[in-house]
Amino acid sequence: MVFRASILTLYPEMFPGPLGTSLAGRALQRGDWTLETTFIREFGEGRHRLVDDTPAGGSPGMVLRADVLARAIDAASPEDDPRPRLLMSPRGRPLTQGFVRDLAGGEGAVIVCGRFEGVDERVIEGRGLIEVSIGDYILSGGEMAALVLLDAVVRLLPGVMGNSSSGETESFENGLLEHPHYTRPALWEGRTIPPVLTSGDHGAVERWRRAEAERLTRERRPDLWSRFSNRDD
Repeated sequence: MVFRASILTLYPEMFPGPLGTSLAGRALQRGDWTLETTFIREFGEGRHRLVDDTPAGGSPGMVLRADVLARAIDAASPEDDPRPRLLMSPRGRPLTQGFVRDLAGGEGAVIVCGRFEGVDERVIEGRGLIEVSIGDYILSGGEMAALVLLDAVVRLLPGVMGNSSSGETESFENGLLEHPHYTRPALWEGRTIPPVLTSGDHGAVERWRRAEAERLTRERRPDLWSRFSNRDD
């Protein structure tokens, strides 16, 4: 099964962007996943292909029209399309590693990139869009967020990472932040590698890594630590 990503955007030239390089780019060339873009303006109104209008009730900015966006969605994703329809939005559900894994295990995703002040609520409801946020901040549009989401997903697809086990201890995979890493040279600017990592005692190394992961999570992400420490309650 090939993961199929469909992007609806006013700026199709932004894709594949960084997804055309490194692991994701090589996987795209191999056909491990596919990427297609739909130019929303092609479904705009009138001679000028208008896609937005002023907010009902009055306020600054413009809103992406429901009828225009619905036509674009219907063209990119017919009714029998099993892929989830996502809308990159600052008010959406947080993008988590668990959600990323769920997406990577599916057939793909249809991703709508919002612009302006937002999207007409009626098309969110009428086309079953799932709003997804990559963080508590505002971007100029959903394209950068879509790139982040797809990068997180594609690296988990079978065969994309050279060593599939390399992701098992990464931050968020087991509820903890990742432990520190070291490599040669053994001494750098007066700083040494922790002796346990060069001891050859694999059990001690794993215990050290686990303890460091727990320490960093407690110190830097008390919210994660709280969930981790209470997960068996």
